[in-house]
Amino acid sequence: MFDHTRQLAGPASVKLTRFGGLGSGDLPCWTAVPDRRDTTKPPLVAIHGLHRGAKVQATTLASYAEAFGQTVIAPLFAREDWPRYQQVVRGGRADLALLSLLSDLAMAGISGTKRLELSGYSGGAQFAHRFAMLYPHRVSRLTVIAAGWYTFPDDAPFPRGLAAPKARSAGWHLRDHNDLRAFLNLPIRVLVGTRDDQVDNNTRSGTRIDAQQGRTRRERAARWVAAIQDAAHRCGIEPDITLTELDGCGHDFRTCLAHPDARRQLFEHTEFPEAR
Repeated sequence: MFDHTRQLAGPASVKLTRFGGLGSGDLPCWTAVPDRRDTTKPPLVAIHGLHRGAKVQATTLASYAEAFGQTVIAPLFAREDWPRYQQVVRGGRADLALLSLLSDLAMAGISGTKRLELSGYSGGAQFAHRFAMLYPHRVSRLTVIAAGWYTFPDDAPFPRGLAAPKARSAGWHLRDHNDLRAFLNLPIRVLVGTRDDQVDNNTRSGTRIDAQQGRTRRERAARWVAAIQDAAHRCGIEPDITLTELDGCGHDFRTCLAHPDARRQLFEHTEFPEAR
């Protein structure tokens, strides 16, 4: 499937490579693979926002891949193939594309595990938490950064909730009650900047959405965390979910990742190097 199309300069002990899909609909990605890879650690799959900044994700995270011996995989959901990738099952079945990519990377020796740490920024954060809801058994840890809006664990139609939408999207369903329980048992880290309080076109506002989720990304992050906590408690689960507000950060990936609290939450490591 893969064509090694391009390499980038990065940390000396990390190989930054773009793998391009050779077939129609194949999902390309950028990878950051450290020479000293800890094979006991699952890869970190980092999902870009609506600007499709997969290369930015890989290059920004490369130093941490080197420090922790952890492979970073940054898929690239092209607009023409996956126009609404953030909704997972609409506009091209982005979920199946990612599963296929991970399988191919495993065969290539780049990703040797069936589970992954999943993170996403902005539109990518929308994809990440919805993918984790569908495939909790494939995710060991979820980090959601600055999502514009969320799927709540309630009976609202997808993508606001878990019920089938009026215009049913093939493939969207929470397969059974155990899937929801498995999702609620995941370690989940939610991050948002204290200055990420502006409503823009990507925030998807509306009477029903705002009433459920709040108006700004800060409000929506807090409401979603509370909803996950409530749903977990109703299932008899003690949730492992936290909300971290990044002081002084607006809606910008590099700025957020420069914040030490973001790196600490993303990698859950008390000692880590500064970004290079």
